[in-house]
Amino acid sequence: MTHSNLHTDLALEARQIAAPDAKQIPGVRFSDHTQNGVHIDVMDITSQEGADKLCKPIGRYVTAEIDRFLRRNDDAFEDTAQELGRQLRDMLSLRPDSTVLIACLGNPAITPDAVGPKCAGQVMVTRHLKERMPDTFEAFRTVSVVCPGVLGTTGIESASLVAAAADTVQPDAVIAVDALASRSMSRLCRTIQICDTGISPGSGVGNHRYALNRETLGVPVIALGVPTVVDAATLAYDLTGGQPPEDAPSAEMIVTPRDIDSFVSDAAKLLGYSINFALHDGLTIGDIDMFVS
Repeated sequence: MTHSNLHTDLALEARQIAAPDAKQIPGVRFSDHTQNGVHIDVMDITSQEGADKLCKPIGRYVTAEIDRFLRRNDDAFEDTAQELGRQLRDMLSLRPDSTVLIACLGNPAITPDAVGPKCAGQVMVTRHLKERMPDTFEAFRTVSVVCPGVLGTTGIESASLVAAAADTVQPDAVIAVDALASRSMSRLCRTIQICDTGISPGSGVGNHRYALNRETLGVPVIALGVPTVVDAATLAYDLTGGQPPEDAPSAEMIVTPRDIDSFVSDAAKLLGYSINFALHDGLTIGDIDMFVS
């Protein structure tokens, strides 16, 4: 199995696959810090050489470890959502009057792929309210949500439906929320990635669809996702130290945690609240609870 056959959406893992022993990679910068109990890894791919090495587009990739949130520590949910919101806001660079479209990708009928659709119910949608009651909602940015489903149930590429929604609302930026694939069981449901390069739905499990990015939509596209599955062949490679047996599972098999139902619900709420903190100023958890309940 070659590196090109190892499926992952996580840039942090792409770095480990491409150069496991290298402290430095040409055209790639790394840094990390801990803020409010959340460990953050930042990777900037600054040149085409680095992009080719990691098989990822040029851009910024932020990886947050959410173990504290999973352990249900006191204030862990609010601290994690606030920190993710700050990271997301830094990438967006929005004006007070900016319009944002949230594209919640995935299949609500398949639990590991339902993060996006479930997240849609946790986002404060304000476009219609600002149109009808502009004075009341003056302090809020204009936010719309679209859930394009998947090709198998709609007959239309999700990217085409998102593009049609973008033509309607004319956003200044798009946030694409999706479930991701990891190469390691240890990162499933424990990591959140934010990047400014957009997203290609299904790429982490070898099912490449049309990309959602600045080139296809004409505006910045920030991708926000959490890994919920591992490709079985990639997992076999990882568990055996790069020497999978001849009867290793095929790439058609996907592995996911047994408690995926509860995690997907928790992750969807965390991502939705993070988006709300990023897009609207001065919110509290109570404010969001009241709005989305």
